[in-house]
Amino acid sequence: MTESSLSESPATLHVDLGERSYPIHIGSGVLGHVDSLAPYLAGRQVMIVTNQTVAPLYLERLRAGLPDGLEVREVVLPDGEHTKTLESVARIWDALLEAGFNRRCTLIALGGGVIGDMVGYAAACYQRGVAFIQVPTTLLSQVDSSVGGKTGVNHPRGKNMIGAFWQPRAVLIDTDTLATLPPRELSAGLAEVIKYGLIRDSAFLAWLEANLPALRAIDGAALREAILRSCSLKAKIVAEDETEQGVRALLNLGHTFGHAIESHQGYGKWLHGEAVGAGMLMAAELSRQLRWLTQADVSRVEALLQSAELPRFAPADMNLEDFLARMRLDKKNIDSRLRLVLLRALGEACIHDDTPPDMLEEMIVSFPRQ
Repeated sequence: MTESSLSESPATLHVDLGERSYPIHIGSGVLGHVDSLAPYLAGRQVMIVTNQTVAPLYLERLRAGLPDGLEVREVVLPDGEHTKTLESVARIWDALLEAGFNRRCTLIALGGGVIGDMVGYAAACYQRGVAFIQVPTTLLSQVDSSVGGKTGVNHPRGKNMIGAFWQPRAVLIDTDTLATLPPRELSAGLAEVIKYGLIRDSAFLAWLEANLPALRAIDGAALREAILRSCSLKAKIVAEDETEQGVRALLNLGHTFGHAIESHQGYGKWLHGEAVGAGMLMAAELSRQLRWLTQADVSRVEALLQSAELPRFAPADMNLEDFLARMRLDKKNIDSRLRLVLLRALGEACIHDDTPPDMLEEMIVSFPRQ
């Protein structure tokens, strides 16, 4: 991962993956500039995929940033995590086929993580792989899901269980889109920002403790700094381990518990970041029971989540078996061994597959419910 001109706007980070390397452009007002998109189009055929919430806000601005002479089509899907299905992806494929799009077409994902994941998966499969560009419009997608090439859809029994690794040609992050983000969605994105500090950057964690009020107030400078630092860390980890054979799994802190909450509750009832926030606190508590964290450390995590207005409890209707049944489907598990991302210290995550079952079960049973 290399970095350039962080003090200027826009800033550019690079995800170093050899022939599949690509830039992340971050700045205010970058959406709608021809120079932002034109270099990454594979050919003349462009399919923009967005949803019914984002389209009225940013679709025309995106179209204005495309060069003249292109064949541009659009797919506008319903909004929400519950739409992240193979049926929705099939609508994208249907539109591509009906328009006669060839292997030199480019898909553009305009929206949050649901749109980005589905468009990436559609691009990975269409004619065995075509180009796509990520234009994330939520904080969560800007700092996490748009970077790294994880694409896919949910299954009723587990989140993101069907998918592929397929890297975008570029990620275009316009921080101005956060001005229209609902407060609950902003909090969900902050969960992923907090995650980066917990897994690998204790200095960033301290910065967040001081700046979360500014982030909640949608302060432009604070948000830009948080996005830059989050994307920088993720780009470095992805460059080290593109297909999650090792260190990339650390990015799943809180996700094993969080995905269990999402799938049990029904996709969309809890936002992804909300479930991850609760999951990170569960991971911190389990790390304390393993004597890696102190109670003061756990309290710091809880205070960060509270400042971000994130849940610090599990759903009241989830019992021990509800958690365990869904956690057993986690993609990190190998040979039926439950692998968890835990914290040896704040800012130092690890992958642990030897948690005593009775300790894990006691933590789940005793964790606060609401």
